Order: sequence, then structure tokens, then C-alpha cells
Amino acid sequence: MSGGLVMQFVLAIPLLWTYLTALETPELEKVKHAMGTPSRVKRGWVWNQFFVPEEMNTSHLVGQLRSDLDNGNNSFQYKLLGAGAGDIFTIDEKTGDIHAIKKLDREQQSLYILRAQVIDTTTGKAVEPESEFVIRVSDVNDNKPQFLQEPYEASVPEMSPEGTFVIQVTASDADDPSTGNNARLLYSLLHGQPYFSVEPTTGVIRISSKMDRELQDEYQVIIQAKDMIGQPGALSGTTSVLIKLQDINDNKPIFKESFYRMTVSEFASTGTSIGKIMAHDNDIGENAEMDYSIEEDGSQTFDIVTDNETQEGIVILKKKVDFERQNHYGIRAKVRNRHVEEHLMQYHTEASTTFIKVQVEDEDEPPVFLLPYYIFQIAEGNPQVSIVGVVSATDPDHTKSPIRYSIVRSKMFSIDNNGTIITTNTLDRETNAWYNLSVRATEVYNVRQISSVPVHVQILDINDHAPEFSEHYESYVCENAGPGQVIQTISAVDRDESTEDHHFYFNLSVEDTNISSFTIIDNQDNTAIILTNRTGFNLEEEAVLYISILIADNGIPSLTSTNTLTVHVCDCGDAGNTESCRNKELALSLGFMIELVIAILICIVIIFGFVLLTLGLKQRGKQTPFPEKGEGFGENIFSYNDEGGGEDDTEAFDIVELRSSSVRRERKLRQSTASDIRSLYRQSLQVGPDSAIFRKFILEKLQEADTDPGAPPFDCLQTYAFEGTGSTAGSLSSLGSAASDQEENYEYLNELGPRFKRLACLFGSAVQTHS
Repeated sequence: MSGGLVMQFVLAIPLLWTYLTALETPELEKVKHAMGTPSRVKRGWVWNQFFVPEEMNTSHLVGQLRSDLDNGNNSFQYKLLGAGAGDIFTIDEKTGDIHAIKKLDREQQSLYILRAQVIDTTTGKAVEPESEFVIRVSDVNDNKPQFLQEPYEASVPEMSPEGTFVIQVTASDADDPSTGNNARLLYSLLHGQPYFSVEPTTGVIRISSKMDRELQDEYQVIIQAKDMIGQPGALSGTTSVLIKLQDINDNKPIFKESFYRMTVSEFASTGTSIGKIMAHDNDIGENAEMDYSIEEDGSQTFDIVTDNETQEGIVILKKKVDFERQNHYGIRAKVRNRHVEEHLMQYHTEASTTFIKVQVEDEDEPPVFLLPYYIFQIAEGNPQVSIVGVVSATDPDHTKSPIRYSIVRSKMFSIDNNGTIITTNTLDRETNAWYNLSVRATEVYNVRQISSVPVHVQILDINDHAPEFSEHYESYVCENAGPGQVIQTISAVDRDESTEDHHFYFNLSVEDTNISSFTIIDNQDNTAIILTNRTGFNLEEEAVLYISILIADNGIPSLTSTNTLTVHVCDCGDAGNTESCRNKELALSLGFMIELVIAILICIVIIFGFVLLTLGLKQRGKQTPFPEKGEGFGENIFSYNDEGGGEDDTEAFDIVELRSSSVRRERKLRQSTASDIRSLYRQSLQVGPDSAIFRKFILEKLQEADTDPGAPPFDCLQTYAFEGTGSTAGSLSSLGSAASDQEENYEYLNELGPRFKRLACLFGSAVQTHS
């Protein structure tokens, strides 16, 4: 039977015994045997594991390997093989002692598996087969507890009752939990009393006292964890827990001020903000949202709305105010939280209130009319300066400024300072039945204060228009018409407005009643028919007949008019129908219309051609400027109401105003031969003055207009009065000619042509009678 290796342990007895208490019975028996405890002996590799405490110093003896075949002659050599051999563990080749050359950490590696071999140095062969064994690292309490999930943060509603769960903290210990109490932890509260507590074994934090967020809204709690269940020499670790209190609506809003003063202008419109009020709530977030309301306001003039951003109460004007009616107001406002849970209503039983005094500021207001509009009536036909009605406005301010009235853009009415509207022209309902006026009231002390009111004037009708034909009638009667034949149905209209339906009465005039060829029948429905009263009509003797018809209305007083109906006698042929006559008239009318349209088109063409010619001449005139300039003619127009003595009579007005250098000619006696008269007649047919003089005048004025820097920047019409330099025909004045007429021979008038025929007859016969 082959020999075996005996493993011997060299361990510190206290450490080893602590470890042995955790081993099962078979392992305990083996260790006891290695320590010298009586046990039965086995051959070969008897023990297959070693135990070594962690954190021991280097060169620590782990144990010894020894073969039972080793007789001590130093011929055996021990070798150590496997992971860790040589760098962590070494073996004495002679004695078989195993040493740890490095500190061991169980938390990094708790066991090592190695192999041992015994070689006979004399033969170089293995004495026994290679054997595997284990070196276990036994735990020591070298790791303190650690909180791996920190930092911790928790929240809990304020005023929570005792025992309310907050959060659970958990620590971890890297030591071996199976070795004694190295990893058994115990929790304790280092900081956080008296509001919090911690369960020792679970790390659950609970509330131990009620807390108010408004006093303190967060707490820093420190928790400690100790291993070895807190025994002496235990290691510990700490962590902090931030505990925040959640707000609950346990505070009602309260006004900072118990009294507010505000002002509002009487000009302010509804919806205007006049001030703000503010309540304070110790709560936060949704619990601090509040609603303001009016508690006391008998006038219902104001309202309060909440600004959701600032939680302010905005006082707004609900109705317009008037300083003269009420100059101050007193209102009471209250505030409540918007969101209150049922179980918290005990904190909100009575709402906070404040008093607001609002002062109305007086403003200079425009005049105020007593009525929003006025409607007056006046009969048409009243004389001028008739009273239409009276409007009235007053100054609402304390100054009570006098009022001045005016009517905006009206030629038919005016108004005095008392507000009395009067007519300035005679009114005609048929021209305008209604007038819509705008009366303006202006304060005398402040003319910028103006107000207006609409005034409607209705013109009442009077019966001032007689009835007349409703249209122009073209009536025809056949030559062969017999008595009683209807030739026309007539109707009438009246421009007056009747309070009841119009009714017209038709009759022939008194002159036509006995001699008329026609008769009339009133249909009593505002129409009448005209009938023939005899047999046969002659187109050649009486082509047109006239009928005078009297039409009376039912007005008060009744008005009557005489209307003439024109009846054309027509050759109706055998058919005896007047339609053929009407067609002829229509054809003639149509032909006339065609001729009129053609004439209008021709006129348009002529005007268009004239415009083109004028533009062409104007363009040509711009291309050739006139260099001449003179001072012989005036540019002004002078009017004289003086008949004068004829064309050569320059004594009646000062011609120097028209020209600076004119030549007065001597008066010529009217005695002249017939040949001289003919020559003068031909000269008199010339238009205007000598062409050279006229051209010179026009050129000078054109040059002045072109070079005048003060002339308007657009074309304008210049009018010039040109008297000329006299007439070769002499003066036509009768002054001083009485003596010469007795010796004058007018026979030459017969030679002047048809224009002077009448004159030749008159003067020629006069001469003969005289002779």
C-alpha cells in the first residue's frame, strides 16, 4: 500500500475556532485531527483543504504537506502547482510548508484550487500520484456597511399622523453573512428626532410627530447602519435622507390690507380696471389659487376678477359712473381658495374681507341733450322764419356753461341760441318730405366740448298741386268715325299726399261743352273715356283737334286743372283702325331718331378732329418760341358801362389801360361818296386788327407767360382786351351828325346789296319826301 501526505495546519487558534463553529461536523472532525485531535489515520492525501484568514500578514504559514513515506533523509522534493502557485502561495520543497506571500481578500477570491506533487530526487520519479487540494480564505469583519441607493429623497404630506411611512433605506455589507455576525446590520437614527424614527432591522423611516410645512418645509435625516448587530468593534456606515413636506390646503387667504382707496374717471368706459387688491395665502401651488368677489355693492357698479398669474384681484368698472349723480362708492370684497378638499373645510369656514372706497373724478363733460333725438313736423308752404321746434341741451358739470347751438350744413333751417329751429326757405313736401338735421351744442366756456343730436323734420302735405294727366297722350280719330266711338282712356295723378285715397273728377271745359266734337264719361275710378260726339272728320280741313279737360281732386280745398288732349285726325282706310296711324308716327319717329344719332356721330367726329388739330398746333407752337417782347398791351380785362360814340370814339374810356402807344385818328365827316362807302364796307368785313399788330401782341404775351417765374405750373386761359388803333370807316356815333344829315344823299345805299335793302328804302323815301 502506497504512502500518503498529511496536511498540517498552522492557524491562530481563536480565528480558526470562530470559523469552525460555522462548519458542519465532518469538517470539524478533520480540522480537529489536523490540530492534533485524536483521529484515525489514513494513508496518502488524507486532508484535501486548508483554511487561512484574510488580511493576514505576508509569509503567513498556511499549512504543511508531508508524505508518510518521507523518512527524513531529504530525498523527497515537494512541488505546488495550479492557479496562485508561485505568486500567491509558495511551498518549501524540503519540508512541504505552504506560505501565503500576499494578503488575501475573501471579498475578491474566497478559495484557491491547487495541486501537490512529491518527487524522489534520487530517481527523479513521482513518489505518489498528483493530488488536488483547496485553500479557503476565511472571513474577517473588514467591510463596513454601505448604502448603495443614496442619495435618498422622499416626500410626505404635512400634518401626517404618527407612524406614517416615509421611505425605507437599505445598506449592504460585503462580509460573509455565514460567518458570525459580520454582515448582520442594525439601523439607527443619528439626526431627525423627534419628527422621524427608523425601524432597527428594516431601515423603514416613519413619522413620529406632526409637522407643518409653513414652519419648515424639508428635513435632513441621517441614518446609521452597523454590522455585527451593533456589538463592540462593529463597523458602521451612514446616509442622509432629504424629506420634503407636501403642502395641503390648511391655510385660507387673508387680505394684507383691510382698506383700499381707488379713483375712477366719469369718462371711464365699462370694463376699465380701476385698481388691484391682494390677499396672501401661506399655501403654495394649486392650494394658493383664490377667487375674489364683491360681497357688498348695492349699486352693482363694480366687479372683481382674479389674475391667475399674480393671484391679484382686479377691480373693474361694471357700469359707467357720473360724478354729478354719485361721486363716491363703498364696496366690500372677499376672497376664498379655489380648491378645498372636504376634509380641510374646517380651515376655511370664514372668508377674509376688505373694504374698498372708490372716488369718482369729475371731468369736463360735453353738453347733454334732453332727448336722444328729435322729430318735428311743419306744413309745407309756410313762410320763411317759421318755427319748427325747440331742442335743449345742458352742461352736466357744476359750471353750467351756457350753450350755443348750430345746425350742420343746412340751407333750409337755422337755429338761435335758445335752441329754436326756424325755416330759412319755403318748404315743399313734393321736393323733400323729410329733412335729417344734425344740431350741434357747444359750451361757451369751453368750445372744445361739443355734442350733437339728430333732428328729423317731417314736411306735412297741403293740397297745393292740381291733378294732371298721368302721361302724355297721343290720340287718333278716324275720318269716318261715328258718334260714341271711344278714342282714348285717360287717368290723372296728383303730386300731393292724401290722407285718404285720391279721387279725381273729369269734365269738359265750359267752352268745349257745347261746341266740342267729343264728350267725356267719368268712370268714377280715377279714369275717364273720351268719345266722339259727331259723325265724320276731315283730315284736310282739321288735321288736329284739341279737347280741354277739367280734372278736380278731392283735396281740401279742391284744386282743378285744365289739361289739353291732342287728337289727330287719321285716314284709317277701310279698316277704320287707328293702329295704322300710330305705326306711321312710330316710323317717322324712328327715322328722326336715326337721323339724330347720325348727326351726333358727325359732331363727335368733328370735335375729335378739332381736338387733334388743336393739339398739333399747340405742339408746333412749343417748338418755335417767340423772341419779341413789348409793352404796348395790357393783360387785364376792364369793364365799362358806357355806350360810347362808336368805334372811333375813344373819349368814353381810357384806352391807355389797354395799350401804351395808340394813335388817335381825326374824326372824318360822314359825307362820303358811294365808292368810299363801298370801300369802307369791304374793310369792315375784316376780322380783328391789322394782322401784324395782332401777331406782335400775341407773341409778346406768349413770351411773357413763358418767362414769368411766378406763372402757375399748368396751362391756363389768358384773356386780353384789344381795342386796336381805330377804324377807317370812322365813327358811327350820332353825336354831331344832325347838321350833316340834311345834306346827305343816301342813294348809294341801293348799291350795297341785299343787306342794306331795308335801310335804303327807309332813307331813300325820306329824302324824296323831304325834297
